[in-house]
Amino acid sequence: MKKNILFLLAIIFASLQLNAQTTTSVKVSGNCSMCKGHIEKAAKEAGAVTASWDKVAKVLKFTFDAAKTSTDKIEEAVAAAGYDTEHKKASTEAYTKLDECCQYDRVKKP
Repeated sequence: MKKNILFLLAIIFASLQLNAQTTTSVKVSGNCSMCKGHIEKAAKEAGAVTASWDKVAKVLKFTFDAAKTSTDKIEEAVAAAGYDTEHKKASTEAYTKLDECCQYDRVKKP
């Protein structure tokens, strides 16, 4: 009986942990497979549990625990790696450190 209760509590705890994760997506500029690796790595280092950047759609989809990080922190990390997001712009210094194939066209917003 005691084992059943512990097992039930473990299942409930695990399901709460899964529900604590948030999945979202954000536009991120980039060009190639190297960009994909850099963008996903930056997101994961900022706390994303999963991260997948679509080269064609230019969208980063990621899952994170809101108790540990935020969309803002993840976007800041991606921008620090040299990639503009829809809410954060990479510094010129970070952008120019990208490999030539990764230097996407930067559109100036009016």
